[in-house]
Amino acid sequence: MEDLLKKVSSRIKIGNTYVGEGAPVFFIAEIGNNHNGDYHLAKRTIEEAVKAGANAVKLQKRSVQDVFAREMLNKPQTKDEVLGKTYGEYRKSLELSKEEFLKLKGYSEAFGVPFFATPFDPKSVDFLEDVGVDMYKIASFDVTNTPLLEYVSRKGKPIFLSSGMVTIEELDNAVKTILQYNNQLIINHCVTAYPTPDDKLNLATIPFLKKRYRPIPIGYSGHEGDILPSIAAVSMGAKTVERHITIDKRLPGPDHGTVSIEPDEFRKMVESARRIESAWGIPRKGYLPEEEQVRNKHGKSLVSRIPIKAGTPITADMLTFKSPGYGIKPYDLQKVLGKTLKKDIEEDSVITDDHVMW
Repeated sequence: MEDLLKKVSSRIKIGNTYVGEGAPVFFIAEIGNNHNGDYHLAKRTIEEAVKAGANAVKLQKRSVQDVFAREMLNKPQTKDEVLGKTYGEYRKSLELSKEEFLKLKGYSEAFGVPFFATPFDPKSVDFLEDVGVDMYKIASFDVTNTPLLEYVSRKGKPIFLSSGMVTIEELDNAVKTILQYNNQLIINHCVTAYPTPDDKLNLATIPFLKKRYRPIPIGYSGHEGDILPSIAAVSMGAKTVERHITIDKRLPGPDHGTVSIEPDEFRKMVESARRIESAWGIPRKGYLPEEEQVRNKHGKSLVSRIPIKAGTPITADMLTFKSPGYGIKPYDLQKVLGKTLKKDIEEDSVITDDHVMW
């Protein structure tokens, strides 16, 4: 692993921007299946996501017959709000055509926002290659799907890898597999509980992954019901944030009301993250020009406790410490003791360098 990580960059180019060290947080609007198989709903969701500040929009692509075994395809679909009598029929109803994918890609890119998808099988990878996506997402479901990891990695495009519901050994293996063919990798901390309660989010995993896989950029793919944990993930160093988006949580479908946020929420999340980025700044300690006025007003100076005549040696009992703060600082008390003044000063006067015979 160590040798493979040496070949990885901490910044990965995505379209006309970068993801990773020193770059703004990259927000992915996961439309996923929230288009409900409706091209026009997908198109509208893309528009709303872009307006809300998304840096990229993402769908999902499955060859249903190749992803699910017969027992799942034939399983009765008991949710009244979704299409189809079986799980297979429901899944097939969510698939958009290649022509629709191409149109949606063009629509997204007209806004200057990259369009991509999560493939769940090699046929879907080929489908997306024909569409011309510039990057891929590997879902947590497929971290252990080594053949798919290899197939996607060989395409030589940036990969977002989610890390839900796997052991650290399985994640290590997936990272090694990808890096053997492709060094453009972003790892997302993820918990695949829908929705994820706060006490299961384990955001402390973000710095853990940053240390374990340095210099790979670490992001966050959230399934909580609101935006606070996603904002917290940014404050902990997440370089990407992926969230499910819907134009209306009341729409039918399993993701709309459980793990998705609406455009206004997405916008607030992005705005909050941008404030965090602005506030993050650089490591420093020294006061700012903006602090000087308050420092001079409310900082402490050496102040005469009594009137002191010029030429009199200064002793500690002659002094106290008060505001304003433009005079000699209390930490320089020992330098002043024993010195004399150039001129008389009155009681309760700020003592400055100009007063002292140095």
